Amino acid sequence: MAPYRRIVEELKQRIAEGTLQPGDRVPSARSIAREWGVAIATATKVLAALGQEGMTRAVPGVGTVVVAAAAEPRKAGELGKERIVEAAIGIADAEGLDALSMRRVATHLGVATMSLYRYIPSKEELVLQMIDRVLGEERFPDQAPEGWRERLELAARLLWTVFRRHRWLAGAMTVSRPQLLPNALAYAEWVLATLDAVGLDAGARLYVHITMFSFTRGVALSLAEEAEAEQETGIDADEWMEMQAPALEALTRGGNSAVARLAGAESFDFDLEELFEFGLARLLDGVEAWLNRRGL
Repeated sequence: MAPYRRIVEELKQRIAEGTLQPGDRVPSARSIAREWGVAIATATKVLAALGQEGMTRAVPGVGTVVVAAAAEPRKAGELGKERIVEAAIGIADAEGLDALSMRRVATHLGVATMSLYRYIPSKEELVLQMIDRVLGEERFPDQAPEGWRERLELAARLLWTVFRRHRWLAGAMTVSRPQLLPNALAYAEWVLATLDAVGLDAGARLYVHITMFSFTRGVALSLAEEAEAEQETGIDADEWMEMQAPALEALTRGGNSAVARLAGAESFDFDLEELFEFGLARLLDGVEAWLNRRGL
């Protein structure tokens, strides 16, 4: 079997097993080259083969993603809110929230657009239903961890998991005008109850909650931004940084600034997962120091 076919079959197996699900981005050509030790040309051939076999598709602003399996035809009488929301989430996962419309969902379901409005009155309401649905995918445990820090860490990681799975979600949620939805309130309840037990007043509890949500959402926004940039340029973040090296060296040549020393240092692989973990730990360090100063 040709090397590229072996890689194609392994990726198809990941899709079949659910390791790569509909809407997930498949490894980039550079990632394939690294993981399997092949040339970029071979990796590019792998991606082309997956696309030709209908396993993946290139989505503007997102990247190359796994295609959802075709749904079996259903009777018109089976149409309902649950099915509509499920279809909309699939579209947003694969193509981004900008691709979503009532007409697009109706086409996907094979029904008339007006039939959707019997269940969901508008696209705005549909997006709210989508947010609530995906936030409910990760549940808090019945037995909470002992310490406040462990409980807040758990909450942030659950939210991060959902943001990573549904890259449109971070952009759909807001901080200043939060969507009042059951599963969003469940997340807020977990965090606020944790801080209430610590002894913080209402205002302090709310600001810690908003700060944690804002941090997690902020890093998650970069997931979609990086996917869009990679799709538009054809290069990933590491390759982009390597291309900027000459310009950075020219700007800092002859200097002894921190930036100049950084430019001459050994490069590192920028990773949003590591950024989230680093930032979350430092954020909780700050909350802990703040609580200690308050004698809590």
